[in-house]
Amino acid sequence: MDSTIDRFDTSRFEANRNRLASLTYRLLGCAADAEDAVQDTFLRWQAADRQRIKVPEAWLTKAATNLCLDRLRSAQARRERTVGAWLPEPLLDGDPMLGPADTFEQRESVSLAVLTLMEHLSPHERAVYVLREAFSYNHAEIAEILDITESASQQNLHRARQRVTAARRRGEVDPASARRIVEEFLAAASSGRTERLVALLTDDATAISDGAGLTEKLLQYDTPQRIAAIARAGFKSTPAKQRLAGGISAVHYALVNGAPAILFVPGGKVAGAVTFDITGGKIATVRGIAAPTRLVRLTEAWRQHGPDTPLITQW
Repeated sequence: MDSTIDRFDTSRFEANRNRLASLTYRLLGCAADAEDAVQDTFLRWQAADRQRIKVPEAWLTKAATNLCLDRLRSAQARRERTVGAWLPEPLLDGDPMLGPADTFEQRESVSLAVLTLMEHLSPHERAVYVLREAFSYNHAEIAEILDITESASQQNLHRARQRVTAARRRGEVDPASARRIVEEFLAAASSGRTERLVALLTDDATAISDGAGLTEKLLQYDTPQRIAAIARAGFKSTPAKQRLAGGISAVHYALVNGAPAILFVPGGKVAGAVTFDITGGKIATVRGIAAPTRLVRLTEAWRQHGPDTPLITQW
């Protein structure tokens, strides 16, 4: 093939790269897997008879989506992604992999709450939900991408929406209010004020931790009192925790997947992220993610971000 045509076709792929990355991240919930899917899509694009492809965007979307479906159906993925043993990878707001954020549905589709809940969906339900809610494809287009009927697309979307509704936030939180609530939580946890911690939590609050990747199952706590006790212990700095984190950490406020979060950052490397879902002025869900493999991209983005003044300079 003429090198000029080849360069042109490569540039057409690159023009779609960020969109494909945000699609594959929503489908897989893991940045590294999403990047692999995008690269495999590029290899398929290179091998294809591109002169016969009428709509490159549609072709690339179909290829990337079906690569993700193959991954989600694989035996390895089923072992790795057992419900209750896996949390999505957190991404710093502004990361292009988070993709479109113009509508509430687009922002919600990349929240950790919805990404976690989508683990309960079948691969087709997950794909239809993402293509429709986040990328506004109609059912005829989705049917073409997934090789199903329009009726099947509609049914998959209906089932997915029913399941995802349970995780929907009741409205979006004012950023200033969210930050104030998180700062109060951090202050109460680090000073050991249990009553104040309980008061900041909803009655049905839950806390989930990946145990820094050292446990096979997620650690879960489901009463305000238990969460307060765990927060007091977890936010208390000790030499052992500092060694595990890689040194004395600064604690920063950030937005992660659209939600307020605090990051533990020793020496410019994110060693832990705690995210919060806030409902009605109180914290409904706390997620702790400290598995090193889940924080690689977040650390890269943080180093480019230029952090503001930390909430705690030494933890």
